[in-house]
Amino acid sequence: MKRALITGITGQDGAYLAKFLLDKGYEVFGTYRRLSTPNFWRLQYLGIFEQIELLPVDLIDSFSIIESLKLAKPDEIYNLAAMSFVGASFEQPIASAEITGIGVVKFLEAIRNIAPDVKFYQASTSEMFGDNSFSQQSEKTPFEPSSPYAAAKLYAHNMVKIYRKGYGLFACNGILFNHESPLRGLEFVTRKITNGVAKISLGLDDSIELGNIDARRDWGYAPEYVEAMWLMMQQEAPDDYVIATNETHAIQEFIETAFDIVGLDWKKHIRIDERFMRPVDVNYLKGDYKKSLTKLGWRPKTRFKALAEIMVNSDLERWRRWGRGEHFPWDAWNYPNERKILSRKVKLDR
Repeated sequence: MKRALITGITGQDGAYLAKFLLDKGYEVFGTYRRLSTPNFWRLQYLGIFEQIELLPVDLIDSFSIIESLKLAKPDEIYNLAAMSFVGASFEQPIASAEITGIGVVKFLEAIRNIAPDVKFYQASTSEMFGDNSFSQQSEKTPFEPSSPYAAAKLYAHNMVKIYRKGYGLFACNGILFNHESPLRGLEFVTRKITNGVAKISLGLDDSIELGNIDARRDWGYAPEYVEAMWLMMQQEAPDDYVIATNETHAIQEFIETAFDIVGLDWKKHIRIDERFMRPVDVNYLKGDYKKSLTKLGWRPKTRFKALAEIMVNSDLERWRRWGRGEHFPWDAWNYPNERKILSRKVKLDR
């Protein structure tokens, strides 16, 4: 039986990957940040919490990383842990660099010294391409990061390549474009929209506050993207792959589609608030997954409209269950109203 260690197992990708690997017959270990209030709702929502061995690990603490390797004895490591919300990285750039960037090198060093035969997957991101001028982004497209998060991810991405070439580690980067699901965090724009649409449709709210709705993204379905991660680790030689849909849609298109599902006019419910504007934004992303199709045999199955339908219907169902007084693993009911959260507005000289 193969053993896998997933960092950031409590996040969207970590939870879906854990379920995928369990279904493949893996023994799954997961790392998480020790908090006063544990955040295991996604694992519980998928019904897999009891099947996973959990390890508290801090990515800025090399000792805890080494201990996780000794305890899990993994064949494969999937490093999904990061400060993954782009907007927050402007408010905490140093923490973003330490956790999302340097934390990866600490993991690579631990592997190099005590477990050199372990396979390592690094979750890279399309945000590394930044606000570039290319009509599509592939593995060969130059990177131009536009946020502290993207810069930290690019540092980690390059260090993975250096350790692969310099020390012969099986280390690969998955350059994943935006991928969404009902398990997406409420701070991410797609889930913020679908959760808001559900509440408005049921008379629980009247508006959604957003930033730049003209930005265009390549959106896929998260459960399909974790399969691509696994496929990368099954290859004879490590490499880097773009995972995307080859389509791009504006945030406004996602808004229109989500409101159409419940039969409402989006213009009556969307409020633009400068608090949600990034100091430097990425206006256009569209991936090219040709290499993944050719070498991994992977292609996306769930397209844009179907993705929006999955997410809106899921949020509608959960708010209805909440209205009936049901208790179940979920995040939205305990989420603070963003109007009460003060955000440091960062201005950059242009």
